[in-house]
Amino acid sequence: MKSPALFILLLFFYHASADHGGSNAQTTIVFTTLGRSSYAFDIYTLPTSLPPSKAVELQLTDGESVNFNGYFPSSLPPSLVSRLPDPVLSINTSPFHLVYVTERNGSHHVFLDSVYYGGSGNGGKRKRSLLEEESRVSVVNRVQVPLVGVEQTGGRVSMKDKPTLVGESLIYVSTHEDPGVGRASWAAVYSTQLGSGLTRRLTPYSVADFSPAVSPSGVWTAVASYGETGWDGDVEELGTDIYVFLTRDGSNRVKVVEHGGWPAWGDDSTLYFHRRCHDGWWSVFMAVLRENGELGVESVSTQRVTPPGLHAFTPAANKRLLAVATRRPGSDYRHIELFDVDSGRFTELTKPVSPKTHHLNPFFSPDGSWVGYHKCRGTGNGKGNTLLLETVQHQAPEPEFSLFRFDGSFPSFSPDGSRIAYVDFPGVYVVNHDGSGLKKVSEETAFSTAWDPKRKGVVYTSVGPDFASETTAVDIVAINVDDESRSLKKLTVGGKNNAFPSPSPDGKWIVFRSGRSGHKNLYIMDALEGETGGLFRLTEGPWSDTMCNWSPDGEWIAFASDRESPGSGSFELFLIHPNGTGLRKLVQSGTGGRTNHPWFSPDGKHIVFTTDYGGVSAEPISNPHHYQPYGEIFIIRSDGSELQRLTHNSYEDGTPTWGPIYIQPKDIEWPDGGDACSFEDCHWLNISPTSKSSNASIAQCAHLPK
Repeated sequence: MKSPALFILLLFFYHASADHGGSNAQTTIVFTTLGRSSYAFDIYTLPTSLPPSKAVELQLTDGESVNFNGYFPSSLPPSLVSRLPDPVLSINTSPFHLVYVTERNGSHHVFLDSVYYGGSGNGGKRKRSLLEEESRVSVVNRVQVPLVGVEQTGGRVSMKDKPTLVGESLIYVSTHEDPGVGRASWAAVYSTQLGSGLTRRLTPYSVADFSPAVSPSGVWTAVASYGETGWDGDVEELGTDIYVFLTRDGSNRVKVVEHGGWPAWGDDSTLYFHRRCHDGWWSVFMAVLRENGELGVESVSTQRVTPPGLHAFTPAANKRLLAVATRRPGSDYRHIELFDVDSGRFTELTKPVSPKTHHLNPFFSPDGSWVGYHKCRGTGNGKGNTLLLETVQHQAPEPEFSLFRFDGSFPSFSPDGSRIAYVDFPGVYVVNHDGSGLKKVSEETAFSTAWDPKRKGVVYTSVGPDFASETTAVDIVAINVDDESRSLKKLTVGGKNNAFPSPSPDGKWIVFRSGRSGHKNLYIMDALEGETGGLFRLTEGPWSDTMCNWSPDGEWIAFASDRESPGSGSFELFLIHPNGTGLRKLVQSGTGGRTNHPWFSPDGKHIVFTTDYGGVSAEPISNPHHYQPYGEIFIIRSDGSELQRLTHNSYEDGTPTWGPIYIQPKDIEWPDGGDACSFEDCHWLNISPTSKSSNASIAQCAHLPK
């Protein structure tokens, strides 16, 4: 259906628009991260020598930041010892020295904490051993020392992973260097001299490295790596191989294991790693490296050491004793267990202490007497204050804006910037940007929100299931959020899967996607009366055009499309005039990649969007709650120049929006606290392989030891 009058109006619309948005005013970007607002992680430790019933779980990190991926150094270099105060050095027993990743203000750092405890007994005097019966914590003394972060790297934002001290050097993963290829991971291993700050890249520029592990001697570093073939989009297992190289400079790099991840050294000639077997179970394997002679896949023998029947992954090793994260059939939680390679016996570690909490990524103390890991702080799966808006540091040179992670899906700002509409399945909500005035404005299952720029309090959304076929019943509705009745006005009537409404800057029209032709294309309809007041088809073809956003000056509509490879799931960003002319590509993630959810800046000069252009930043199984390919938040000029990455993490960032006001970069808490640890584990660990496939396929993995 096409109205000639509407077509003529649209033909000149973008030239005649009087509302051209702002100029150089400060603004705000908010985005959603799947599950991240519930990651109240701290690092804990348990002794390996006590029965679980007598073990005391000690919290090592501050209970405030998001703290994870720890490491117990065997000793501290002089440059770090000199930075510790005398009381830490003079106590009558050694404190815990912990190197770990901490996320503060949305940016990752590596910290050293020196932690020691006062006992509840003995008059409050320091116990000589944390293993004594009365060593339950009453006093915690902590010294925090930043090792590598934004301040130490000249303003670079980066994601760090599995940090390790080797003498005066810190070995870690960072994502601050753009390889210049879409969908290629930015993850690389670096070495930073803590005294001088001198940093050396140890990963070749043509590959991506994850999960570095330094051998007990410090001579070798092992990594999970993939090369020039790049990422194939798998979010369960990356298909990495294990390489080793000299820690001092990255030289003598050689592949020693095909198909493996998360390496851990038992000694300088024994590596443990995980892989998902053909029988469907994640298992830990052992690789024995030849001590003398040339290294290579052919010279390294491997064998499976954990049996089928349970998932075991992210190993840590102390000679032939392993600490592994497990998911056993019938359990909803990851737990840390000890596994004796020689006897093949498992010993539960965390389940007797905190049975209904996920425990991730174990690591041993140098003498093997303690195992560390991270989990959500609190009792059970924890309660605590969650944030409505969490500030995220960024280094984009222009334009000037604050960046926040928002605790809700599909956020959008009201025209004056005072309120945010969002979706929390099921239902649509509105909240003031300071966290006050929260109200539910619709009980319907909805996705995508957009405010009318002229009619106060009117919010458009899509009612119906998301990720649905072209024939699914989804409709555009308007909600007056200031009307006590909050009745929905249905705007689409003649088609299926109508979604992602975006109003024109004068408030007269709405662009949206619809599957009414059998394919998802873009249409424009009357904003007040809906499609009965006039309908114009903007795009046409056997592909999916979706996630559209109208520019503030009315000249352009940005949208995501798989038109270059229909049905492949690969989406790029395009621009088109409202009259259907001027189509051009703005961003392409890479082969098979995704660029989605574009949103114009208030002055129309930039577009924020989510994309997997930066590939993967960490092994997926080392994190919980990954349902789709990773996404990071990027901005680009509307002419297609100056692509800039804003977020660096291993989460799924998405549905960004750009607001017209500047919100000071300060965290804003929900007034009622909220559930701090409600995330789920990786969904593929919820499915146990069938016994038939397990029995039939064991031979396809390396043999179990006898």
